[in-house]
Amino acid sequence: MRSASIKDVASHAGVAVGTVSNVLNYPGRVAQKTRDRVLDSIAELGFVRNDVARQLRAGHSRTIGLIVLDIGNPFFSSVSRAAEDSAAQGGNAVVLGNSGHDSQREGHYIELFEEQRVQGLLISPVGENSKRLTSLSERGTKVVLVDSTSSTGEFSSVSTDDVSGGYMATQHLLDIGKRKLAFVAGPQQLHQVTDRLAGARRAVAEVTGATLEVLQASDLTVLAGREVGDSLAEREPSELPDGLFCTNDLLALGVMQSLTMLRTLRIPQDVALVGYDDTVFAASAVVPLTSIQQPTALIGRTAIELLTEQVENPNAQPRSVVFKPELILRASTLG
Repeated sequence: MRSASIKDVASHAGVAVGTVSNVLNYPGRVAQKTRDRVLDSIAELGFVRNDVARQLRAGHSRTIGLIVLDIGNPFFSSVSRAAEDSAAQGGNAVVLGNSGHDSQREGHYIELFEEQRVQGLLISPVGENSKRLTSLSERGTKVVLVDSTSSTGEFSSVSTDDVSGGYMATQHLLDIGKRKLAFVAGPQQLHQVTDRLAGARRAVAEVTGATLEVLQASDLTVLAGREVGDSLAEREPSELPDGLFCTNDLLALGVMQSLTMLRTLRIPQDVALVGYDDTVFAASAVVPLTSIQQPTALIGRTAIELLTEQVENPNAQPRSVVFKPELILRASTLG
């Protein structure tokens, strides 16, 4: 059985199709008696408006595209939830795409969201995608970078100062007397990784006798962290770092699991450990994790705010909002 159409409603109510359209979109233009008759017909026929067609005619929709690097990371889950809640307050909905650190998959979502005529795109890019995003913006879809900055200044963006965060984490390890440090890195095409490493290197350079080794993880996951921890457990005691700073909490938790399960090293007595993001799992870890906190809810809300500015005023100048991170101290460094 086919769904009732707007023509069916008009015929049933004895009015023109344009009158039904006005009832749906501009009810104040229609007399109350006529409006009631149309609404009764809609209810009786079970008519459901084709919002997709309406949006295509208007050239945009009430949906906002959001592409994140890894929805399995609690950081992005929290940012996404805050963006969704903020968008809902404005009568909009957020549609989520997970790139999985894959630029081709990211490109697929960009194309898909443009085809759906989203009113704007929030994106945490895999790498430098300025040409693709510039083309998207020139065709009318506003873009806001999330957990990233615009190297050209052409897009609004919201992020955390990751260089400062990396410096803060490493400085804390140095302040508690650690000198043989290691940074557990994720994929280095991600600016978050390189920025945090840059901050760590800056802190180490300020302390005589301090060193920093870079340990490359295969991914930004707990499993990848366990692999790094397993490799550390195989080292001779003299070759071990006494302080570890991990690109994110998931890596830090994986390292912690490996070291505590193998029972070869103690945290923080043998090695102090710092994560990044201060996710919901940091405080509840076997050894509560010292971490660099990012204001995830504020990042999500600000992303929607920046996009709304661009949509409502296409000539508005892009804005870059950068939040300062905070060091949250726990047992993994304090003992």
